[in-house]
Amino acid sequence: MPLPRTFYARDAVTVAQALLGKQLVVRPPQGLKVGRIVETEAYQGPDDLAAHSAGGRRTARTEIMYGPAGHAYVYLIYGIWNCLNVVAGTPGVPHAVLLRALEPVSGIDMPSWGPGLLCRALGIDRSYNGRDLRGQELWIRAPTRRQRLRLGSGPRIGVDYAGDWARRPWRFFDRDSPFVSTVSAAVRRRAAAGRWPSQIQV
Repeated sequence: MPLPRTFYARDAVTVAQALLGKQLVVRPPQGLKVGRIVETEAYQGPDDLAAHSAGGRRTARTEIMYGPAGHAYVYLIYGIWNCLNVVAGTPGVPHAVLLRALEPVSGIDMPSWGPGLLCRALGIDRSYNGRDLRGQELWIRAPTRRQRLRLGSGPRIGVDYAGDWARRPWRFFDRDSPFVSTVSAAVRRRAAAGRWPSQIQV
């Protein structure tokens, strides 16, 4: 069951934290791909200088962020990496949450830590831009059984150009997941070898 529209109709910082532990689901032709969201970043335009909508910038690319909430905002960086964002807030206020990392649940057999790798692992490209997150091909749901989550936070990544806004602790993550993008390769190798105690529930 997809999350209700009201879940997304809140400020991005609130939604970014609430998304942790939820499951992102994609339905490509080869079968469902499901991942537990373990890392997010909040962007609260138009005041937030790190947001694509900073200063009220309204272009063909950013228009989707102006609402309604609960839709996908997908953009390309460095000419190769797609990034999936969740539109949050109220219509006319451009808030969005970047999904940075997933912990595989089912159907994911590629690296899914970091926003570009996440999209590649799930086959998400710009054709998903604007799609309703309550649809049949892309949605977010609550797991049937809740997994323990220890919330961590820190500055967002790759937005040094935004001055003081870059230091806001609006990156949120599950402290216990080895799939957070900043976790060391050694910890991730131990998880891949089965030495990490998995508590994932579908």
